[in-house]
Amino acid sequence: MSPKAGPPEAGPKARHGSAGRRPLWKPRSVASQVFLLQLVVVLLLIATAVIALVIQDRNRAIQEAGDRSLVAAESFANAPGTAEAMESNDPTAALQPHAEAVRRKTGVDYVVALSPYGFRWTHPDPDQIGKHVSTSYSQALEGEPHQNTFDSSLGKAVDSTVAVFDEKGTAVGLVTVGVTVDKVTSVVQHQLPVIFTAGGVALLLAAGGSALVSGRLRRQTQGLGPVEMTRMYEHHDAVLHAVREGVIILDGGGRLLLVNDEARRLLALPPEAEGRPVTGLGLNPALAELLGSGRAATDQVFLAGDILLAVSLRPVGLQAGSVATLRDTTELRALAGRADVAGGRLQLLYEASTRIGTTLDMKRTAEELTEMAVPRFADFATVELVEPVLEGGEPTGASTEMRRIATAGIRDDVPLYPAGRRMHYAPGNPVAIGMSTGRPVLVADLAMADGWRVHNPERAQKVIEFGIHSMISVPLQARGQLLGVVEFWRSEQAPFEQDDLSPAEELAARAAVCIDNARRYTREHTTAVTLQRSLLPGALPELSALEVGHQYLPAQAGVGGDWYDVIPLPGARVALVVGDVVGHGLHAAATMGRLRTAVHNFAALDLPPDELLAHLDDLITRIDQDAAAEGDTEAVTGATCLYAVYDPVSGQCVLARAGHPGPALVSPDGSVTFPDIPVAPPLGVGGGLPVETAVLRLAADSRLVLYTDGLVEARGRDIDTGLGMLREALAHTDGATPDDTCRAVLDAMLRTRSSDDVALLVARTRLLDPEQVEEWEVPDDPAAVSRIRAEATRRLESWGLGGTAFTTELILSELVTNAIRYGASPIRLRLLRDRDSLICEVADGTSTSPHLRRAAFTDEGGRGLFLVAQMSRRWGTRYTDRGKIIWAEQALDAGAAGDLSGLLMADL
Repeated sequence: MSPKAGPPEAGPKARHGSAGRRPLWKPRSVASQVFLLQLVVVLLLIATAVIALVIQDRNRAIQEAGDRSLVAAESFANAPGTAEAMESNDPTAALQPHAEAVRRKTGVDYVVALSPYGFRWTHPDPDQIGKHVSTSYSQALEGEPHQNTFDSSLGKAVDSTVAVFDEKGTAVGLVTVGVTVDKVTSVVQHQLPVIFTAGGVALLLAAGGSALVSGRLRRQTQGLGPVEMTRMYEHHDAVLHAVREGVIILDGGGRLLLVNDEARRLLALPPEAEGRPVTGLGLNPALAELLGSGRAATDQVFLAGDILLAVSLRPVGLQAGSVATLRDTTELRALAGRADVAGGRLQLLYEASTRIGTTLDMKRTAEELTEMAVPRFADFATVELVEPVLEGGEPTGASTEMRRIATAGIRDDVPLYPAGRRMHYAPGNPVAIGMSTGRPVLVADLAMADGWRVHNPERAQKVIEFGIHSMISVPLQARGQLLGVVEFWRSEQAPFEQDDLSPAEELAARAAVCIDNARRYTREHTTAVTLQRSLLPGALPELSALEVGHQYLPAQAGVGGDWYDVIPLPGARVALVVGDVVGHGLHAAATMGRLRTAVHNFAALDLPPDELLAHLDDLITRIDQDAAAEGDTEAVTGATCLYAVYDPVSGQCVLARAGHPGPALVSPDGSVTFPDIPVAPPLGVGGGLPVETAVLRLAADSRLVLYTDGLVEARGRDIDTGLGMLREALAHTDGATPDDTCRAVLDAMLRTRSSDDVALLVARTRLLDPEQVEEWEVPDDPAAVSRIRAEATRRLESWGLGGTAFTTELILSELVTNAIRYGASPIRLRLLRDRDSLICEVADGTSTSPHLRRAAFTDEGGRGLFLVAQMSRRWGTRYTDRGKIIWAEQALDAGAAGDLSGLLMADL
């Protein structure tokens, strides 16, 4: 198996593994190579020193050997007795001992005495004594010492020969002394350890220096060896000149040290640019200043010829220079520009999704579309909608008539048609083409578009002269139906291109959905408002008991369930009612209509307020039960109501409320109070709990203010604050009419459109003049009827109503007779003269209610109530705490008596 590669993070150490494949003798680092070189040099120096020392020692030894032998020879020759011994009969005996002694003491190799003829007298080897020496000693015999260097059996030797002269100057013999060179060169043996020690020290110093150099080199090269350094240099050099970025290396003085091929191409540098100051190369002055400054920079853009360069500069160290990189961003800048445009369009569409359609108003939605488009996408924008859409209806497609509802632009003096104008486009117009095809239409040059100019050439020429040069028309479509069209115009921006169709269509699509939602809301809102208006009272009746003012404000989100009513009651009394069904929309409006109808029905029975609210509670409960049975989730829980009955004869007002805010009462002196009215649970959640009433005595010219909670409650404002504001508003309406009071209160309380609908009812009280009321106590005796009838006739005559006396006598006779016959004491008769009616009331102590029926020809009775019903405008029965009251109301008009005569004649 092949060995696995080491991890990348191993760095230089991992690369050292390859050294095992090199020869062991081959140095792997510069320090090793230096150490080897130093080792060779030291060895050479040591060898040279040893050789030189040996040669020098050899020469010196020869010289010293010659000197030693010469000295020994001359000393022996000139020693006392030497000449006499040579002249003696046995020179050997006399000289041999002395010669050996001298040899041993002087350290020479031999001391030989010779005869003048060359025969040895002495020799270290006795066997050699007497033998002849063939060497010529003529020089010595002449008195000059003779030295000779020769190779002996003991090695190279030097011998010196001197003559021995007698007193007469005659040579009597010769003395030859020989010294081998080895005797002298032994000094070298003592100097060699010193030499080797010095060489070893030198080697140790070289090794230590090499180790230090090697460590420093390893730290500087991060463990890379010469081969790795060489390879790295080659790779870096290849990469430096192969990259598509320009690289410039400068020294601390701003001179170019290195420039790669790409930088040379981008800057158009000459071949000899290296070594020259960067400011002297003819570069852009700003670029040259940056490169020479040495300060750090990142992607600063400069113009070099027709190339946009992004320059980044990093200083290497203090006064160590800097490195700059250059990138050609010409194409990148163009791509970035297109990317910025695309990003801007995406941002525009994102903001359009959040800012278009913030309200359910078609006009405002169209305005938001134009505001989003200008000036980010177009210089001007216009929106037209077809006529049925503006009214909330479904677009029929039968007509291209549209109305411009929104415009926006960078200038106000643009010659485009303003908002509100009815628009009609000819078939060849780009707008008409887009409406028929359902696709956006681009007109890149309006001046050349004949179809756009043909409809109104004068207006088109003004638009072109204004500077508008291109436009895009996009139909507004939702659910496959054409709602309108939006046009985008440009005058100062570049003309529209094909790429602009997509964002224009997207903007139009988003706006079309919002406009369609607003259209459907408008339709539903219109329907709900129509329903609600039809359910609310129109013109309130003219009443002698009250002067009434009223206002209703629908909620900002649509119609709600607030309602009010004023219901005339028998006896000149008036019922005031205000109610609120929680919620908005058609369901709330329909429920409000059902409640109002129910209140009218219950009021017709003349039920007291507490009983009426109890019946309404039962009604709401049944409505909720029916809705639950049918699976309808829109229940009516939360309906509230305030019901009040005012009697102008006594000034008494009976009130009851179910979950509704209590009324405000403005006294004739202008003081404002909030009477304490017992509150019952809201309708439908009462659970059969009793409803309590409150009785107020209202002075004439008092104002009773009934309202729904939308008036005093609002987001961010509690009801106590609202009641305080209402008190303050009413306090400033002294002397105002009910209608003026309504307007003043709404202005003070609702400075902006309320989120809930508001119903407000203001009633100014009146009291009937006592002269308009007459009462009699009726005895329980039929004979008293004639007397009561006569007194009533006189009273009618005092009121100027003598013409109605006959009819009135007949009505009261029947009612009083029935009360005496079928009722119980006490029995009372009351006549009230109202504005246009005369009311006759008979009260008794029973609760038995009479019933109207048609009597047969053979019946003796049963025609009284029939006659009362025929002779009066209306009649009825209402119950009191102590019995009942049967009443009949006559109209005070000229034809009343004549009608009665005709009725009587017809019956007869």
